[in-house]
This record gives sequence, C-alpha cells and structure tokens, in this order.
Amino acid sequence: MEHSDLAYLGRLFDTFYEVGALPDGGVTRLGYTEAEDEMHRRFTALAKELGCAVETDLAGNTYAYLAPADEYILIGSHLDSVIEGGRYDGVAGVMAGLLLLKRARDERCLLPLKVAAFRCEESSNFGCCTMGSGLVTHQLKEGPEQLARLTGKNGVTLGDVFARRGLSLTPPRITGVRAYLELHIEQGKVLEETNTRVGVVSTIAGPRRWKLQLKGLAEHSGATPMSMRQDALCAAAEIVLAVEQIGRREAALCESVATVGVLQNSPNALNVVPGAAELGIDLRGSRLDSLDRMEQDTLSAAREICQRRNISLTESKLSELDPVSMDPSLQQGLMAAADRLGISCRNMPSGAGHDAMAFAPLFPTGMVFIPCEKGISHNPMESTSLLSILDGADVLWAYLTATR
Repeated sequence: MEHSDLAYLGRLFDTFYEVGALPDGGVTRLGYTEAEDEMHRRFTALAKELGCAVETDLAGNTYAYLAPADEYILIGSHLDSVIEGGRYDGVAGVMAGLLLLKRARDERCLLPLKVAAFRCEESSNFGCCTMGSGLVTHQLKEGPEQLARLTGKNGVTLGDVFARRGLSLTPPRITGVRAYLELHIEQGKVLEETNTRVGVVSTIAGPRRWKLQLKGLAEHSGATPMSMRQDALCAAAEIVLAVEQIGRREAALCESVATVGVLQNSPNALNVVPGAAELGIDLRGSRLDSLDRMEQDTLSAAREICQRRNISLTESKLSELDPVSMDPSLQQGLMAAADRLGISCRNMPSGAGHDAMAFAPLFPTGMVFIPCEKGISHNPMESTSLLSILDGADVLWAYLTATR
C-alpha cells in the first residue's frame, strides 16, 4: 500500500507543481488569479478521475466527494501561494485529502468524506488571509463593502474580481460539517529538530495586519541640509526597528511575533530625499492581551516617530483574526491514532494562520503538522517529503476509521 500511495502522491505533486512554477524552484499562485484557477481546474480533474462529484461554492472554493451526505468530515487546505513561495504550503493538505478519497474508494470504505480546496488563504494578493474559508464560514471580520475595496497586485479590486466571476462576498454559510481536519507543513523547525514525525496542533495564533503610509517631502539629496529634511524612509526605518523591539519583548513574554514584511519607498531615486514610504506590518500571537499590547505599542511608536520627524501618517487596518484553539477531543484522537501507528507525535501551537481558523469557532476542528526541511516556508527552498505527507495522511485515516 505504501508504495502505491507514494506513487499517487508523486503524481499529484507533479500535476500541481508546474502551475506558476518559477526557475528557482518556487511558485507564484496568487489568490483569485488565473494561476489559482488552474490549480482548481487540476484539482477538479484529479477528483473526477477518482469518480468524485465536484462542486464550487459562491466564494470559488472547490469540493470533491464520493457520495453525498447530509453530514460529512471536511478535509481541506488551499492551493494559492505567496509571491515566490514554496511548493508544499497548502498543496500538501489537498494532496492528503485526495489520497484519503482514493483509499475510501479502493477499500469501499463508507466514510462521509469531503475534500475542500479553499481560495486565497494567503494575504499576498489582497492583504486579507483565509478569504475563501472565511467567507463561507462568515468568520471574516471585514464586511462585504470593505472586502470589495481591497485591491490586488494588478490594481483590480476584489469587488470587480468577484463580479466578473459571478461570485459573492456574502455567500451562504457552510453547513453539514461534522468536523474539519487539515494537514499542513509546520512552517517551523520544531518537528525536524526534535525528530518528530507529526504534530497535532493545540492553538493557532491570530494575525493583525496594518498598512502605514508615511508622507514627507521629496527634495534634492545634495541641496537639502540634514536638519531640514522630512525623510519618510528614515521615519519608516525607525518604525521597522520599533516593531522588532516590540516583537522581541512579547516573544519573551508569550511567544508572540511582529514583522514588517513590506517596505516601499518613493520616489526611490539615488539623489532624492525619500518623500513617501509604506509599511506592511504583521503582528501574531496566541494571546489576545499580547496582540492588544503589540498593536497599541506599534501605533504609538509610529505616531511618535512621525510627529518628531514632521511626517504625516495614515493608518489602515488590513485584517484581524483572533487566536483559536483546536478541539480537545480531536487533539486526543489524532495523537492516539499516531500512537497506534507508531508514528512519533507532539502537541504544539501554530504560529502561522490556516483555513482551520475559520472553522474552529463553528465545528470541531483539528490539524496535523508534518515537518518541513529546516523549517523554511514561504520561500522557493520550502521542502518536505512524500513520506511525511503519507505519515500525516495515515494519522488522519487511522483517526477517521477508528471513529466512524
């Protein structure tokens, strides 16, 4: 069985990998773009090869199942990527779901399984994460009017994208989910460094994302005295370091993190004092009090820095999700399944966000992590093994077949 399962996973990987592939081994498949569309078309074709029915909801998410059921176990993940991202983030979970459908078919196992490929889990295109899953669970904090104004990398608003595709920013809420399960690469180093084959997630950290726009004055770099400058980039540099300091402090208290992942400079010319800058800030933590402190301290620091430097500041909150806990019973069941299989396992938090966050407030939800090489993710060097994907799928299968 293992050899045929690995061969099947290899074929799935090869089918998906060439979409959005880059010369350095990475991929770019932004949410609600043609590259993501093609991933969903390939998911549909692979599911139909298994004899599955395939459905698409009004958020553009795709579902596959062998037989209809009023209540079902939903196994999902996403098929989009960050810009110049890795080949396994999201895709590994969808591959595992397809493998379990194949097993259910081959073994004539009457499990009420449905596998989902969600849209736009990454925030790279519109600055809002878990969009496809969040829309159908009604868990996005952004309302339809705010979502419609979000602008993608190509300058087109999400409202226009949805209108052209016949999608809805107010789709019906998903029903019939008995439990939600997701397999994902860890995106960290814990499993690899502790030589552990799978992790069972306890909590998922919540993100808060901000865009700060700084406006100073673009002037000649040779003729403008240092004491008279309104240098937006220097103000931005101070803010970057302040965010790092805030993140280090909160990391010591409760393992929160703070990152400036976007920094744009204008006019970006060698002989011009920068007149404008824009920062994208990502704050994450598993405790609300820590998120509140980081958010307040980041904004306070930015305001003080800009006031001192005579820089105007515009603050825009891009998105916000609260930390969520996974279902205790599912955690125990998944860890017991790993133990029965002799697969080493640990209970662990997730610093990264996942589609499971959208389901946890509504349905029993669990996640299985598999190692990724050196903990690298959101990077062309991201890697895991088909054996690790199979480990995670085996744990899910053992849990499902023990509880049916």
